[in-house]
Amino acid sequence: MSLTTIYWRVLKQLGPEARLGVVLALANVALAGAQFAEPVLFGRIVDMLSKAQATGVPPTWESLLPLIGAWVLFGLFTIGAGVLIALHADRLSHRRRLATMADYFEHVLTLPMLFHGQTHSGRILKVMIDGAGSMAWLWLSFFREHCAAFVLLVVLLPASLIINWQLGLMLLLLLILFSLLTAGVLHKTETMQGAVEAYNSQLAEHASDALGNVPVIQSFTRIDKEARALRSISDQLLAAQIPVLSWWALAAVATRASATLTVLAIFLLGTWLNLNGKASVGEIVTFMALATMLVGRMEQAVGFVNSLFMQGPKLAEFFDIMDTVPAVRDRSDAPDLGDVKGEVTLKDVSFSYDGKRAAVQDISIHVKPGERIALVGSTGSGKSTTLGLLFRAFDPQSGSVKIDGIDIRDVSLVSLRRHIGVVFQEPMLFARSIEENLRVGRPDATDAEIQDAIDRAQAADFIQREPDGLHTLVGERGRSLSGGERQRLSIARALLKNPPILILDEATSALDAGTERKLQVALDEVMKGRTTFVIAHRLATVRNADRILVFERGHIVEQGTFEQLVKQGGLFAALAKAQFMDKIAES
Repeated sequence: MSLTTIYWRVLKQLGPEARLGVVLALANVALAGAQFAEPVLFGRIVDMLSKAQATGVPPTWESLLPLIGAWVLFGLFTIGAGVLIALHADRLSHRRRLATMADYFEHVLTLPMLFHGQTHSGRILKVMIDGAGSMAWLWLSFFREHCAAFVLLVVLLPASLIINWQLGLMLLLLLILFSLLTAGVLHKTETMQGAVEAYNSQLAEHASDALGNVPVIQSFTRIDKEARALRSISDQLLAAQIPVLSWWALAAVATRASATLTVLAIFLLGTWLNLNGKASVGEIVTFMALATMLVGRMEQAVGFVNSLFMQGPKLAEFFDIMDTVPAVRDRSDAPDLGDVKGEVTLKDVSFSYDGKRAAVQDISIHVKPGERIALVGSTGSGKSTTLGLLFRAFDPQSGSVKIDGIDIRDVSLVSLRRHIGVVFQEPMLFARSIEENLRVGRPDATDAEIQDAIDRAQAADFIQREPDGLHTLVGERGRSLSGGERQRLSIARALLKNPPILILDEATSALDAGTERKLQVALDEVMKGRTTFVIAHRLATVRNADRILVFERGHIVEQGTFEQLVKQGGLFAALAKAQFMDKIAES
């Protein structure tokens, strides 16, 4: 993505503030015109005074007053317009920075789990903060300074040819020369800066990864190794950054030197032209002031391009993520699913994560409302993928998934997921209070309903032991709680949602045997009257299922009740025998 494209996209991110941006840009054009007019008027005043001195006829106030008045008015306008532009530019950049972060955050939450599985959360967070911050700086600097600078350089500088074409041409050629120098530095360092940003992302990923696994680092005495690894990345980052900084330091020195060279060249040429009667003293003064002002603006422009170049890779990463299209999204005018009875039908469903190997293939299932279905099989056999298709974590490449006869791709995601409760194998909690975590699926739940869900999930005992009860903060990812406590909260959260379709993905895997037995009784009660899908490796937990589906390599190879599958002597019977050590025949 070129810098021009990035810059244009940054300006497009103004969104609802675009009208204010246009006003600020027009104000900058007026400001540039006023700044250009000041030295021109001053030169005219000098010419009038020098002419009067040469003729010995002093000028009158009547003749000087219009020029002096215009000069003063332009000066006052420059001050006032500069203050107002800076004030509104500041406010606009801060508003849009926060709005852009919110848009990015919302967009990332819609991206499929495949994206989140492949992209480190530390990088996602870094890109959000860096990208929004870079855009805020670009908006602020553009509207506060650089818009006027570019107008002066691109539009008004050629207009100086009208005043004196020789001096104007000299000024134009010198500034073109310095622009080419800047372009050369840009070309030289473009690839280098991309490598720098790659190391920055690597640094953020490593730090986030380490901070998310502090218990592991401490218990395996890896503090020194992790710190050394971070320092190693920092050294690589510095080694990549130093050449870039050196080139831009050279460009900065050359730009500063250009101020002296330009003023000197204009003065020498102006003196020669004056001696030959081709330039007045006022024109020399005008071009000296223009040269000083324009070289200053050139320095600003170079600084801006330098900063834009440095921020370019960060912004490119930001837009790359923003351009990632959610694999699952609503169709236009998708209706609400409405009331759900719980009938589920998967017909000839196939899905592949990488487009090479099928995770599930030709899966067909029909589940009646209220039926309890268990999915068993080895890791990677397609159980979780099948149920992920049910709540549209991803869509099938072929086949259809229907609830109550309605294709779930034809209804809104919100209404679909509102009717499905999921208890994941890994308890996922926010770093918030217990109550806030429970209300995730049902914010309007009453205190009595919350307590009922807690009781049914066998979570009341440990919550009562907490000093702050339901207001206890559970820490990042619920780390202040044990694995079993986190899972019981996760189950209570799903029960509170009270959905017609419930998915239990190894819901009791983190519980001790005693708690699991208690919770299984509660779950048996809760599953009555609602369609339930249970993924379990411990076959004892699915003994009461209405039907068991046995998965292998993405296919359903067996299905039936517990007793039927044992009698068949197939894959399920082998799994059962391995778990129950031949005692299954006695049960």
